[in-house]
Amino acid sequence: MSEELMTAAAGASEPAEGLRAVRALRALADRLETLHVQRARELGWSWQQVAAALDVSRQAVHKKYGKRFG
Repeated sequence: MSEELMTAAAGASEPAEGLRAVRALRALADRLETLHVQRARELGWSWQQVAAALDVSRQAVHKKYGKRFG
């Protein structure tokens, strides 16, 4: 599915089609990030470890997920 979305986003001749594919890829990436942050927290990862893996600040990842997976 993601390969099809990548192809659609990169090769679309119509901007609307390409932008819809980009939106779908972002939604997929957000769902995957949430899943893996949850798994990491369940396995005892610190917010700093999660942040480092995502290449963001600890504060940013905690703000985004702290209430859900704190």
